[in-house]
Parts: sequence; C-alpha cells; structure tokens
Amino acid sequence: MPVVASTKDSVMVVTYQIGLTDQGSPKLSQRSFANIKSTSSDQDVYDVAAALYSLQDYPLISVRRDNRVDLTP
Repeated sequence: MPVVASTKDSVMVVTYQIGLTDQGSPKLSQRSFANIKSTSSDQDVYDVAAALYSLQDYPLISVRRDNRVDLTP
C-alpha cells in the first residue's frame, strides 16, 4: 500500500553568534520558531529571520527550514 505524504508546517531554525570562546572560536546558539506555514517561500522565511536578527546584538550565522510531513498508509 502506498504511503500518502501530507505537508503540515515548517520550523525555522536560526543559528547566531553569542560571543567567543576563550580560544577565540565563535560561540553559537540556536533558536527554533515553530508553526511556519508550509506555503511560505524559502525567501520569505529567510527574510523574516534576517529582519528579526537585524534588531539583535548577535549576528545571524545561518537559517534552516525543517518541513514537517505526516505519513499515512
């Protein structure tokens, strides 16, 4: 029996730098934002993350989008 995939929503995961270690390497942290609409474009998700972190003291390092899908028989 084939599996049916139903797209649910997405999670935006943002990585940003919160400082430096004693050795001078970047110290990173992550924040997840749930319930991103699956119909949102990748560009829109990135633009929102960039806009939010332009208001912060911490520089934005990366943005990841995790799509959630329900699988049913």
